[in-house]
Amino acid sequence: MPARTPPGNGSSTALARGKAPAGTLAAPQGDWVRVAELLGPLRLSPEQLRQFSTIEGSDYEPWDVLLSLLALDETQALQLLAHRTGLRFDPEPKLEETASRYYELVPPEVSRTFHVAGVRIDGPHGAQHAVIATAQPLSPAALSVLEDLLQLPLRLVLAPRASVANLINRGYERRQDLVTEIVEEMPLDERAIAAAAGMAGQATDLLALARQGPVIRLVNMILFEALRRRASDVHIHPQETKLIIRLRIDGMLVDAFYPPLSLAPAISSRLKVMTELDIANRQTPQDGHTTVRIGSRKVDIRFSCIPTVYGERLVLRLLDQSQTRLSLDDLGMAKEMQARLVDLIDRPTGIVLVTGPTGSGKTTTLYAALERIDRTSRNVMTIEDPVEYHLEGISQMQVNVKRGVTFATGLRALLRQDPDVILVGEVRDKETAQLAVQASLTGHMVLATLHTNDSPSAITRLIDIGIEPYLVTSSLNAVLAQRLVRKTCPACAGKGTTPEGPRCDPCFGTGFRGRLAVYEIMTMTDELRQLTETRADAVTLHAAAVRGGFKPMREDAERKISQGLTTEAEVFRVLH
Repeated sequence: MPARTPPGNGSSTALARGKAPAGTLAAPQGDWVRVAELLGPLRLSPEQLRQFSTIEGSDYEPWDVLLSLLALDETQALQLLAHRTGLRFDPEPKLEETASRYYELVPPEVSRTFHVAGVRIDGPHGAQHAVIATAQPLSPAALSVLEDLLQLPLRLVLAPRASVANLINRGYERRQDLVTEIVEEMPLDERAIAAAAGMAGQATDLLALARQGPVIRLVNMILFEALRRRASDVHIHPQETKLIIRLRIDGMLVDAFYPPLSLAPAISSRLKVMTELDIANRQTPQDGHTTVRIGSRKVDIRFSCIPTVYGERLVLRLLDQSQTRLSLDDLGMAKEMQARLVDLIDRPTGIVLVTGPTGSGKTTTLYAALERIDRTSRNVMTIEDPVEYHLEGISQMQVNVKRGVTFATGLRALLRQDPDVILVGEVRDKETAQLAVQASLTGHMVLATLHTNDSPSAITRLIDIGIEPYLVTSSLNAVLAQRLVRKTCPACAGKGTTPEGPRCDPCFGTGFRGRLAVYEIMTMTDELRQLTETRADAVTLHAAAVRGGFKPMREDAERKISQGLTTEAEVFRVLH
């Protein structure tokens, strides 16, 4: 890449001398050899520097070659360069509204070619400057082009390429005003799929592809259809010769659509733009989230993609916020068990655990229980990953490992906020378990989830994690275990068909519509505490719990079968 001095900035030569005023720089003079000297004067020999200078004009990216020669990763190199030049390094720069001028004046191909993105426009009128994030530092040609387009001096921020790509995606997405609002009653038809497939075959630029009308409409229709059919997840699964889109409905995966395999990159690019991910990165796993609206319904989407041998496999978790205000009645909990649970959480101290496998509704049950708490007189706080429900009157903290917020650190911070009730999204390790136990022993009610097969196994699980038996007996009040079973469709009584037609539309011919939980609740007794002290196994604890009045969840399931709420085959499938 040729080097030239951009006009209009008196500090443009500062970096060429080895040090620039902090955060003020339009572009350096010199070439990439000078960059190499700034980064590694003690690491590159004169011979290596001479070899490095020969890559100008070649097909290789000078920055990548430099990182390879210096044996540095991108973050290390940017931090070192920031230290030696006075520029600021920001691993995750945030897009601000004032950056709209950048995305109006700078074409997308310029930003993507030079790895630059607008962050904001700063300063009073007449003395403004543009703050630019760059992943290819010290590229004079790029900075000169930007100054000419913006007619503003530049102030650089160094950022990793993935972060810059995210800014580019978001900036041009806003510019195009592609509002993620899905039109109601939008049918998923063959014409839309064919139109999107034709567009995908013509497009070469990923960002342009993600903004094409047919692609946007196709993704919106997939999301709408998933929500219409009450799906909790969407799986987009490329195979060797076909693309399968599956929906998880009432806990079961069903094949829904078979678009052309050529549409896989288009769908992936569109979803990455919506969830603010790097559309150019197709080699490493990525996770993101976004929110869409369908009329008055607000839906949170958690997006995950991983590379496979046949392309990227995409999974979306859908959470309809309008369907999250559930009561214990809605979940299928018997009145007697509800009374026991409410009595337990109304206590001032102790731990109540909810156990079961992933996707068994543990968090939903806890939030339905929190609805029963008087939140005007008790301070209720949560630490979760992710925050799936929003309940008025409580404070919720999101786990963010990248920022150092784990369950343990978050729980430790919550304890300084004078809480009465604490909900811990999941007890995963010894440190979190110990903090939960200590919180319960120092005047707090702690609600938490744990992964075990039944209630008695929770005791052995806590001990296996590293909690001393005497602490378990002192803190644990009760354990509730649960599973989700599909509910018999009331429209067709589980037949899947109706007298008027071959298929029952409310349940799409499955015979089931919605799910309910089957429960068991084990309250700690003196015998259980004595056995816990001796580190008894789960079988012994189970027998002791039954002697103390414990009823396994199979009894709850059989009662619901007799009421016609579910079927024997469904209970056998879940509890077998």
